[in-house]
Amino acid sequence: MKKNNPVSDLPIYLFKQGKNFECQRFFGAHFEKRGEYEGVVFRVWAPRAKAVSVVGDFNSWIPTATPMTNLDPDGGIWECFVPGLEQFDIYKYCVTTPSDELVFKADPYAFHTETRPANCSKIYDLSGYVWGDARWQRFVSQTDPLSSPMNIYEMHAGSWRTYPDGNQFDYKALADELVPYLIEMGYTHVELLPVMEHPFDGSWGYQVTGYFAPTSRYGTPHDFKYFVDKCHRSGIGVILDWVPAHFPKDQFGLYQFDGTNCYEDQNPLRAEHKEWGTMVFDYGRPEVQSFLISNALFWLEEYHVDGLRVDAVASMLYLDYNRRDGEWSPNAQGGKENLEAIDFLRKLNTEVFSRHPHALMIAEESTAWPMVSRPVSDGGLGFNFKWNMGWMNDMISYMSTDPLFRAGNHNKVTFSFFYAFSENFVLPLSHDEVVHGKCSLINKMPGDYEQKFANLRTFYGYMMAHPGKKLLFMGQEFAQFIEWNEAQQLDWMLLGYDRHAQMQNYVRSLNRLYKETPALWEDDFSWDGFQWIVPDDSSQSVIVFLRRDKKGREIVAVCNFAPVLRSDYRFGVPRGGTYTELLNSDAEEFGGSGIHNEPIKAQKGQMHGFEQFVSVKIPPMSTLIFSTPAKRAPRGTVKKEKTVNAEKTSVRKSAAKKKPVEKSTGKTGKQAK
Repeated sequence: MKKNNPVSDLPIYLFKQGKNFECQRFFGAHFEKRGEYEGVVFRVWAPRAKAVSVVGDFNSWIPTATPMTNLDPDGGIWECFVPGLEQFDIYKYCVTTPSDELVFKADPYAFHTETRPANCSKIYDLSGYVWGDARWQRFVSQTDPLSSPMNIYEMHAGSWRTYPDGNQFDYKALADELVPYLIEMGYTHVELLPVMEHPFDGSWGYQVTGYFAPTSRYGTPHDFKYFVDKCHRSGIGVILDWVPAHFPKDQFGLYQFDGTNCYEDQNPLRAEHKEWGTMVFDYGRPEVQSFLISNALFWLEEYHVDGLRVDAVASMLYLDYNRRDGEWSPNAQGGKENLEAIDFLRKLNTEVFSRHPHALMIAEESTAWPMVSRPVSDGGLGFNFKWNMGWMNDMISYMSTDPLFRAGNHNKVTFSFFYAFSENFVLPLSHDEVVHGKCSLINKMPGDYEQKFANLRTFYGYMMAHPGKKLLFMGQEFAQFIEWNEAQQLDWMLLGYDRHAQMQNYVRSLNRLYKETPALWEDDFSWDGFQWIVPDDSSQSVIVFLRRDKKGREIVAVCNFAPVLRSDYRFGVPRGGTYTELLNSDAEEFGGSGIHNEPIKAQKGQMHGFEQFVSVKIPPMSTLIFSTPAKRAPRGTVKKEKTVNAEKTSVRKSAAKKKPVEKSTGKTGKQAK
């Protein structure tokens, strides 16, 4: 280290130890005053570079005009100060590689960039935005996300809605249009496909080149802060897709930043995902750990986002992921697990939750890797949620099956309960299921026009009653027929047709019922919150189960996946009294036939392990949700219960440890028609 260096040694030391979790405060471009001069200080990591300079309009892009000084010859940390620069000035780093090639690189820590196809970094001061979300932050700090409602609207910012001429909304216009829609539809959170800067629209943001920059397609960093702020002030949480699993080969980006594998894995058999054409981070390199963990915290802290959905976790965990024999090398123990990536994920989640105990860290993990959503202290990866990809694949396969053959596939409906409480699951019906020839959800449904809608309503009802938090991709709430296309807005004109408007109304009603009913979300991750009544009526394609909140209040969910009316379907219920429909997917207002049940009084008689039963009409292809009678207080006691706002019942201490998976206590059996 040079003796006359005015910079503190600590940020560099921590960076090299993999412990600088605020790298962006040191690296990148920052306004600074040195002596009598105001300007910008630039710092960048390029460990094997022979030389680095800053180039831009201010020096006519001459590589030798503004050389940088190597502050740490062993670590390759370069710095220079340029007076007179202003907000939005563009720049790049000119890196002289070990082979004496000059490569021009965007700043890995840039807060703002040019809009594609241009790719220069822009000087930008993040300070100055006045946040208005203090009330939301207080609410989140007192809320346990595990026992709170979470109904996520997943969306792509550029194709949700556009102007009539096809131009995209900026962040501000998007917020002003989107937030009232989310409130009206009853969603609790919005999840954005990656907004980090990316060059190719067709990647949907999953090939990131600017990890610290919200894409300039939709405005400035302050505009994006407005978006998050607007959501929060209206009671909507914000989740961002985050991509630490890979990065693209664009020459101006992280790829071979100093002319060698710098951010990417040093081992050629680990450094690339050939199927995706992207590079893999070197998770064991301390400087890369500092970069990625800083970035995760940056979005949580600088932009106040509530959580991150971490993309492609499975590809990080396995060295042989999408690789043939001979295309991968084992770990030091001879196995296929990426030990460095595992340690990185645990380190990431530990640091996130140490600073933000109520953050959402959601893993997109598609394998049977154990304890993904369990604490690091218990041997888990440390996420607090995991996408339930098994449930999604099974149910889409089942719902796509002709009803004539569903009886033989009944296990696809019930199999999820063998593992439902092994993780803290989110049930996703995501963007990945409505692209690349997979067709939209409504078009996956078998049957004629009316049957497609009935099938989809049944599916959504079952999803909402099933344990786990919920996610639905944009456009599916009104049954868009065509596949999602990132280049055009959703087919909002479909709402001019009855069935699509009725589907939207159904999803709105379903969402509101979900938020108002703690039994549907308060105890999502334990057998305490769920009980089978009828799991095994495969011949009639019917299931019945209970959901229960922490106060013992229950609802009954009934699903008929066959296009046949069950006019006298009997099943056991937990207590005597009157059972009332809360929701019927076959209601006329939702586009159904209008078959419904008046309040039903339970009858005496043993069935399914209960001392009483009810007889109901189950419309063809439908989901019904019933309220249950309140538990009677013991004689001699006065029952006193405060009225609770369902949207605020989730303010709780940390959730207790979940019970291990066990068999349902309810006996089952086939039912009479």
